[in-house]
Order: sequence, then C-alpha cells, then structure tokens
Amino acid sequence: MKNTLSLILLGLITIACAQPAKETGVEWKELFNGKDLKDWRIKIRNHDLDENFANTFRVEDGFLSVRYDGYEAFDQQFGHIFYKEPFSYYLLQVEYRFIGDQASGGEGWAWRNSGAMLHSQDPATMLKSQDFPISIEGQFLGGNGTDERSTCNLCTPGTNVVLADTLFTPHCINSNSKTYHGDQWVQANFIVLGSEEVQHLVGIDTVFSYFQPQIGGGMVNPVDSSVKKDGKLLESGYIALQSESHPIDFRRVAIIDLSPYKNDREKMNELVNRALSIKTLK
Repeated sequence: MKNTLSLILLGLITIACAQPAKETGVEWKELFNGKDLKDWRIKIRNHDLDENFANTFRVEDGFLSVRYDGYEAFDQQFGHIFYKEPFSYYLLQVEYRFIGDQASGGEGWAWRNSGAMLHSQDPATMLKSQDFPISIEGQFLGGNGTDERSTCNLCTPGTNVVLADTLFTPHCINSNSKTYHGDQWVQANFIVLGSEEVQHLVGIDTVFSYFQPQIGGGMVNPVDSSVKKDGKLLESGYIALQSESHPIDFRRVAIIDLSPYKNDREKMNELVNRALSIKTLK
C-alpha cells in the first residue's frame, strides 16, 4: 500500500513553479462561496443541530469568520461547521488566519487553536452535549511570537491511525511544519485517500502523513455507542471547521474530488501536482 501511494509524495517534490489555473486544467469546487453559509450545517456543544448560537459562524468581508462577541463565557461550547455532503478521496485546501483575543473562559490549550475535521461523522448523529465529532483533525495552531509551535498537526477525537505499521493511540502528534506567528494567512492542504492514507501539507510541503484512519480511542464525550464502532476504517466522511474559543477567519475552503482516479494513481498524482502548483495564497 505505502509503495503505491508514494507516487504522490514524490510528485509533490517535483513542483517547479506556479501556473495560472486556466493553464493547468484544474477545477476546484469552492465549498465556501464567500457570500453566505449555504450548504453548511452547524453543531455547537449543548445546542441543537443548525443552531448558530450567538452568531458564532458568520460571513464578514468575504471570509467565513468564527467570533465570540455574543458569548458571556466560552464554557466549553466547542463548535463545528460541516459541509453538507461527505467525501472519500479528495484534495482539500483551507486558507486561514488567527486574529484578535481568545474568548473569555476558553481553555489554555485552545489559544490560537482550530482545525479541519476530516472523515467526520455526520453532524446529525452527534449528541447534543457531544464536544467533538468522531473525526481525524488537521490541527491549526498559531505562534505566540517567540516559541516554536507547528501547525497542520494530527489530533484524533474518537479515532486512531497507523504510523510506521503501528496503531497510534495518543490523541495528538506534531507535524514538522514551521511556526506561523501573528495574523498571517496560512494555506493548508490535505490529501485524503479513503481509508488508505492522509497527508497534511502547508503550502506544497508535506509535514505529516499516516495510514488507515479508523474509529477508536477516546477524546469524544459523550458519544453514541452505535456510531462509535471501534476498529471501523474511515472510508469517507464530512469536512468540518472548528470553533474552539479563538477567533479565526477562513477565506478559502475548496476541494478537488479524486475519487475518479482511485484506481489510476499516476493520473491522480498528476492532478494533485497541477492543483498545488497554483499559488492562490496572497
């Protein structure tokens, strides 16, 4: 499995320069339209599905923004906004920036902390008081101006993955990315290949990869036992963005469906290379 999938890793290294989108033939599907939250569903802890408590998720200046000005205290009201349909094999691109101050009552670890949830459970199956969806998290972290703090890390709410042929059961592990201080924009890319392999990239640089994402472990509470079937491989799932108490903006959430190339890794590799050669980050 790993030798077959390594085509993509090798291909990313060979990207030479940026090309205009019209010359690459790559068509991204914009999940966020820059105007409203159409096609997205919201689930905030202790609130009903589709209740956008305190206008947490909103569109401002063309960005999908997460704000807490309507909260008296954060009080562990972790939130997620889910795209309406699931995906299996895909390339996801997210451009984000942390801004401002953390909400009052936010956890210390949640300072400049957010993420993209991959292969997430359907939000309709989450319990009202459930904190996080069963999912694989591409964790976004911002720097404090001094210390090193990598981004596009891996966290595993209700899941496990395989690293170096061994089931990895701790909750989080850092990537090898550099630190991004201040309010700068960061481009994160995720290559998700069903239950086979997932790669985290910052720009075109692969900073972490793993295999066989599957349900298991803890860090989700409470959870419906009929949904959390430990050991089940995650072939597909929903994409969600987090609200964890620090304001964040997302200016692009876009995807390329790779499922038509599931059995042709050479063409998949070529498409991913072309897609990531387009420099959209300003």
